[in-house]
Amino acid sequence: MANFPKKLSKKLTERAAQNALRELPLSSNLIDFTSNDYLGFSKNLSIYEKASKLLSDENHKRNGATGSRLISGNYSLYTQVEQNIASFHQVDSALVFNSGYDANVGFFGAVPQRGDVILYDEYIHASIRDGIAMSNAKAFKFKHNSLEDLGKVIRRIQANLPSESEIYVVTESVFSMDGDSPDLQSFAKLCADNGYHLVVDEAHAIGVFGFDGQGLLFDLGIQNQVFAQIITYGKAMGCHGAAILGSDALKEFLINFSRSFIYTTGLPPHSVATIMAAYQELTQEKSSREKLQQLISYIHGEVKNQGLETVFIPSNSAIHCCLIPNADKVKKVAKNLEKKGYNVKAILSPTVPLGQERLRICLHSYNTIEEIKNLLSILKTAMTSL
Repeated sequence: MANFPKKLSKKLTERAAQNALRELPLSSNLIDFTSNDYLGFSKNLSIYEKASKLLSDENHKRNGATGSRLISGNYSLYTQVEQNIASFHQVDSALVFNSGYDANVGFFGAVPQRGDVILYDEYIHASIRDGIAMSNAKAFKFKHNSLEDLGKVIRRIQANLPSESEIYVVTESVFSMDGDSPDLQSFAKLCADNGYHLVVDEAHAIGVFGFDGQGLLFDLGIQNQVFAQIITYGKAMGCHGAAILGSDALKEFLINFSRSFIYTTGLPPHSVATIMAAYQELTQEKSSREKLQQLISYIHGEVKNQGLETVFIPSNSAIHCCLIPNADKVKKVAKNLEKKGYNVKAILSPTVPLGQERLRICLHSYNTIEEIKNLLSILKTAMTSL
């Protein structure tokens, strides 16, 4: 075996010394409060059967796409799904990507041009940061969910911007490690009034918000006031892939210039059929979303009952975070919960800022009120012993 580079060994040693070394966990039989499967769709037999029937009906009996969508990997099911996605979300066009990471890297690496400016929330997802790093545009961050700080950043940079510069404002409708949301209506108004381009990642909102699970932008009635929405299917939709929603012109541009779309093999037919089936399930079966909303309402009250509101980040989503600053302490609490039968992940730096370590509690339609009550009770006891 070849020698491992010393610089890489040093970084691993430093990460281990911080008690923040990542490892791949195995699946368990613990009560799930950690996955992004908010509606239980990943194990939904109806979706599985619908996808299988769709493949049979369309005669897509193959295991792979055989190439990129620009060569041999674009089949009729892709067209059907993208039309269905656009109709469901009430936008002009949709373009499917292989993952949320691919979609974000592909969008930000291609769309903002040299001389343009990207203004992004300081807590924006790592995949967006990676896409921004690939862009030729200049990028500046603003304080989390702060419209006021965004305005300050704009005023600071605007005097030196060429007249032809485009400004892209980037945020998430539900932040993955906080569970909170910005004032999207105010962000949309600011961008509309000034000709900026609003880009919103809806990864953790689709399936949770909206009349049929269309997302938070739709729920607020502003889906057509944003330049681009990025939605992913590996969370509430329980499958795989992603899509960028926007205008016909944006779709055409991405097909021609987005490298993560152009230079990768397309999704296999089964993945695309599962996306279609998951959308059908959203519109036909509403009990999972209704149950999830009931549990979200319940945890708000129970956090107060347990006297934990000062350590929880306010959230109306399926993600609820308990701040326990210090890697050793938060891992200790997570281990305690695991011994009691609950799977709750400790989130450490650098995923979150140092000193903002936390437990990330994800609610699902298959959880119960009793499970949530017991979880919070155990959590409270564990924290008092720290």
